[in-house]
Amino acid sequence: MDLDIAGRWALVCGASKGLGRGCAQALVAEGVNLVVNARTEVPLMQAASELRAYGAEWARARDQKHPEVIAVDCDITTPEGRDAVWSAPGGPGKDFDIVLTNAGGPPTGDWRGFSAQDWQRAVNANMLTPIELIRAVVDGMAARGYGRVLNITSSAVKAPIDVLALSNGARSGLTGFIAGLARSGIAARGVTVNNLLPGKFDTDRLNATLVAAAEKTGKTLEEIRRSQTAQIPARRFGTPGEFGAFCAFLCSPLAGYINGQNLLLDGGLYPGTF
Repeated sequence: MDLDIAGRWALVCGASKGLGRGCAQALVAEGVNLVVNARTEVPLMQAASELRAYGAEWARARDQKHPEVIAVDCDITTPEGRDAVWSAPGGPGKDFDIVLTNAGGPPTGDWRGFSAQDWQRAVNANMLTPIELIRAVVDGMAARGYGRVLNITSSAVKAPIDVLALSNGARSGLTGFIAGLARSGIAARGVTVNNLLPGKFDTDRLNATLVAAAEKTGKTLEEIRRSQTAQIPARRFGTPGEFGAFCAFLCSPLAGYINGQNLLLDGGLYPGTF
């Protein structure tokens, strides 16, 4: 299916691996120009090289110019990092059509052990940074008549987990902000904002939590994986490719009537009706 987004510009944060990488791959495979961001240079540059190959494949199949892939290794949670993205040579400045915010989750643990600084870091990364990115681009999107903002948050926003206190709090704050923004009138000007709530996807971050669980319980990693997947109606973990495909659809004109939503992708794990 042609999603009709070829030639648009997207900013994808956390694009060197995992769900951010899956989203970047799905977008470039639709002919979207990318500015990809992550903190660590080597894996980001490797990802960018592979993304260019996907873009070249799209271009060859259609006899089109290949999409641009610009990599900016920086900490997007800092003003300096955001400035580096806006000023990336060859990029669109702040004139993005698509913005995918994505920051790694804060540490897990008993909330009693978290300091004020821990809370401030979590709120900055998982609430304030997405808001700053949106502030920079949303009015331009509305002026041009097209925009898609997607935030990768967490299924814990819908079903909080006790050891994820920092994430529960910070991401819930972002969720409330997005709900208000979505109803501010920007959708009438072609701009939608939505949140993607991933459940258990087969990423490095999930594997690290499974390894930690295995070490804590004395069980093997395979036993932990079987136990975890048995709880999911789909009986498996999701893949970054599946997540990316849904992201690309939401970035397209086909999804123009989806706005202000918290979209849960968890294989049916969440047990509630609403």
